[in-house]
Amino acid sequence: MNSTFPTVCSTLAPGALASLVYSDYDVELIKNCLFWRRGLSDVYLVETLSKPYILRVSHHHWRSKNEIDFELELLEFLRDRQIPVASPLRTKEGNLSVEIDAPEGKRYAALFHYAPGEIALGDFNHTQSFLLGETVAKLHQATKGFRTVAYRQPLDLKHLLDDSLQIIAPFLHHRQQDLKYLLEAIALIKNQLSSLPAKSPYWVVCWGDPHSGNVHITRNNQMTLFDFDQCGYGWRVFDIAKFWQVGLQTGLSRTIRQAFLDGYRSYEKITDIELECLQALTQAAYIWAWAIALDHAKFYDYSRLDKSYFSQRLERFKQLNCKDWQLF
Repeated sequence: MNSTFPTVCSTLAPGALASLVYSDYDVELIKNCLFWRRGLSDVYLVETLSKPYILRVSHHHWRSKNEIDFELELLEFLRDRQIPVASPLRTKEGNLSVEIDAPEGKRYAALFHYAPGEIALGDFNHTQSFLLGETVAKLHQATKGFRTVAYRQPLDLKHLLDDSLQIIAPFLHHRQQDLKYLLEAIALIKNQLSSLPAKSPYWVVCWGDPHSGNVHITRNNQMTLFDFDQCGYGWRVFDIAKFWQVGLQTGLSRTIRQAFLDGYRSYEKITDIELECLQALTQAAYIWAWAIALDHAKFYDYSRLDKSYFSQRLERFKQLNCKDWQLF
């Protein structure tokens, strides 16, 4: 009796994916398909005779088709409203994704237009950060008309904090003082955010992961946004907080981080109550990103989850929780 050994995540053959794309999409002859990188999804660079595309293949354990549909429909909606996003192509049959029977279960492939330009060399400058902030404000304004039957978990306190804690806590069972600190910090964050209304105009569809690595920029500063895998309904200032969280973690200067906020406010007014919640939301973004990283490291890179990893993570979080958090 033949049986397939259980698989967590298979690596799909680029040649077979090239054949799938050519047969299912209205594209030119494909000359190359390269496995580009593994992240929350597997990403392939597909090159035809005249232009490149990006093929993204979901991981079976990460996103359901319903969740993927939400993202892809959102990107089409934004494209149609002149928001500069790398949008998906529809198949010859009019679908936004293609189902693949992988060894571990159903996976879904989506083909995207390649974003023109490239990631900012040496990270953002002031002008680029300002323009991205302004673009995110326009994106939020546009999503007020978005409607879909597909579902994504909202970026609320339950998802950002409670669900994340369920992932992080087991790794800290032998570090009781650190776990106690995290529990107390989360309780304080919830208290600080309790006054932030989850309704319009505060509550919109968020990008979920705005940072310089998810934007291609041309020489004349034309931007194209991509990687909306973490999108969902949430507080609009969460996207500002997420940009700051990544910027603080990667060493982006305070003036560049501030330029993002200034760009946002040049298009959309932010209330005082939202500004007062930015530190707490930046901490929530950090906890959420940490939980996602842990959840994926369990499958792909458990070796790095050593004592120093958690010590460094906790130290960075404590920096976000202090009075001078903006100085780091």
